[in-house]
Amino acid sequence: MENNEVLICGAGIAGPALAYWLRKAGFAVTIVERTPAPRPGGQTVDLRGAGRTVIERMGLMDRARAESVDQHGFALVDTTGRVTARVGADSFGGEGIVSEIEILRGDLARLLYDATAADTEYLFDDTVTGIDQGAGGDGRADGVTVTFERAAPRRFALVIGADGPHSVVRALAFGPERDFVRPIDVYTAWFTAFDGPDLNHIDLDGWFLMHNAPGGLVVSARPGRLPGEIKAGFSFRSPALSYDRRDVAAQQDLVARRFARVGWKTPALLRSMRTAPDFFFDSMGQVRLDSWSRGRVALLGDAGYCATPLTGLGTSLALVGAYVLAGELAAAAGDHAVAFRRYDEVMRPYVDQAHQLPPGGAAGYAPSSRLGIRMRDLSMRSMTRWPMRNLLAAQFAKAGDIALPHYGLAAPPHRSPGAADRAPTGSHGTPRVG
Repeated sequence: MENNEVLICGAGIAGPALAYWLRKAGFAVTIVERTPAPRPGGQTVDLRGAGRTVIERMGLMDRARAESVDQHGFALVDTTGRVTARVGADSFGGEGIVSEIEILRGDLARLLYDATAADTEYLFDDTVTGIDQGAGGDGRADGVTVTFERAAPRRFALVIGADGPHSVVRALAFGPERDFVRPIDVYTAWFTAFDGPDLNHIDLDGWFLMHNAPGGLVVSARPGRLPGEIKAGFSFRSPALSYDRRDVAAQQDLVARRFARVGWKTPALLRSMRTAPDFFFDSMGQVRLDSWSRGRVALLGDAGYCATPLTGLGTSLALVGAYVLAGELAAAAGDHAVAFRRYDEVMRPYVDQAHQLPPGGAAGYAPSSRLGIRMRDLSMRSMTRWPMRNLLAAQFAKAGDIALPHYGLAAPPHRSPGAADRAPTGSHGTPRVG
């Protein structure tokens, strides 16, 4: 029997999305995930452009809308909480800074898990420790032998790394992280807080609020899906820092020191940070590779082409990449060499555009000086007027700037703007990975 099994490392958004389409194409799929269960909560992510089209083709848009977070838009506030600039969620056709459909990352991941759990094998609380593309026990070089931290070794036809910017699969098959991750010198912490006396009753009124302080400091608070739930964030610009990624208390100490003298709701948010159930801290960086495949191993989403949260395109890249990778494997009848080449050809222009940071880049997001903050506020107030509107419209339009193919795996309910179609690329018979 030909090997038709695909291992995906990572059960976030990209991994289950790929599993959904691979199962439609007839592949047998296993997903291994480091955490003991799908991760709940998290910050809001956008469903926009071609990423929204993929969710529509999966038949999941109604559920995604039902899970979406109600946000009126994005606003900048000064140290007293006075709004200095605001942009509504309806700006730029509903696909601006805050898009029409915003959903918590954990809710989207759960939606995708629910859509795949019945016919996908999930290995939670485990991870990949070794990848060997040599011949198997029968002497055939038609697969990949994978060792796990807990499970017994197994042989797969293909291995896909969908395990984020610090990808284990990429490190094992491609090389060390330093060769592929380009820092933009921004660090960020995310966590969930709950409104109440300890937060001095932050009244978001449905708005995503952001406060800047000199020194490249950013404090943000936006509504969650549940009443009183606040999704908070601290970001700061800094050259490379050395810290233990497993020591949460030390990371919180680092954040507290950086923001000790910042106004607005910062002191209350720092207190809430200490007891947050989902605190997360990391550097921002872009992942860049000349090729997303090595033999029978390929990379997907942030593992292969993280664009940083500043672009707002991470979810679109994950969903579109999963759809294209599965579609090309189906179209090539499992010929991974052909499929991986086509995956690169279709996705590369989309990824290259996504890697272009918004105007100002990190400095625009986190200005260092009071003058820089005032200038950024002024530009924000001008976002919906010429010439700023044209510049920002081009940035937001990147989410849909791909000729999204039809692979015959699902019939779209309608065509999304900016997502043109092309004919299928090949045979759609029972896939065999050759």
